[in-house]
Amino acid sequence: MRLKQLIKASSGRLSLTPPLKQGLFGNTGSILMLHRVVPDETAAALPHREPLCVGKSSFENLLLWLKQHFDCVPLAELFALNGTSDRRPRVALTFDDGWRDNAVHAFPLLRQHQVPASIFLSTDFIGSARRFWWEAIGETLWGSFGAEARERLAATLRQLQLVPPAELAAEQPDEQRSKALAGFLQRLKRLPADQLQALADGCPEPAAPHALDWQQVAEMEASGLVRFGPHGASHAILTELDESSLEAEVQRSRETLDRHCAAPLPIYCYPNGDHDAHVHAALRRQGYRLALSTRPGLVRNRPTEDLALPRIGVSHQSARQPGLLAWRLLQGVRQ
Repeated sequence: MRLKQLIKASSGRLSLTPPLKQGLFGNTGSILMLHRVVPDETAAALPHREPLCVGKSSFENLLLWLKQHFDCVPLAELFALNGTSDRRPRVALTFDDGWRDNAVHAFPLLRQHQVPASIFLSTDFIGSARRFWWEAIGETLWGSFGAEARERLAATLRQLQLVPPAELAAEQPDEQRSKALAGFLQRLKRLPADQLQALADGCPEPAAPHALDWQQVAEMEASGLVRFGPHGASHAILTELDESSLEAEVQRSRETLDRHCAAPLPIYCYPNGDHDAHVHAALRRQGYRLALSTRPGLVRNRPTEDLALPRIGVSHQSARQPGLLAWRLLQGVRQ
């Protein structure tokens, strides 16, 4: 760990020692944002995967650490802050998108350690072969499907004036190649959702679907540990949709969850964290008064309406070294 990270981790750990913890975090709630739990720790640590992926062993390490320092509560209970500071700070886990590994790798550990979680589904993907573009494009360019598939996708991207980094086809260390790929994938985020989906659909078919199926959703919901909410339907960035498309996107995700879930959460979760006044108005028309953003910070009050609730992102690194996560929570205290 670099010196700067050591200092952050040490400060984070110090903030969770009594009596500092109660003074800093008393009567607050933290919403943690995760995406994926994957079995390979080394793969999860690469820069193009690390923001979204947490290794399975590191995830279990995170759960044990959270139980030591926090009350792990369902998301809905987090908002029932009682105005006293005599209890431990609360934390709620959220997962975005609806990745299949949430059921295969995350859920068994959540059940083993009895930690509740909320999973926000991009509903068009659930129970389908539709691929998440970041994974499909990223792993094809990484070379997971071979050099021929990588070059075929690279040629298509060049036609769109999107030239992949030269490092991807060169004999470079994995860390350097992965950093270049991470930067390129960030550039792609602003392409139209249908264009990104078309690129993803042209990539090689993965060994297993990217997303959960509805049976997995039902089994997790039946456990009483996991609840589900909407994360868009197509995962389009809501602020870039026209009014009718925005209305249809929000309504479709709500109606799909109503059909498939016994008790869907009345809380929206913005794809990519993007929202504005027009998005807020569309959510209100569909009955939502709470929504999750990607803005860092802690929950301090019992909100009746908050369409920009803060969350703290969890990466593979911060799950493996929870002192770094504690430092991020400490920054949330100061915001």
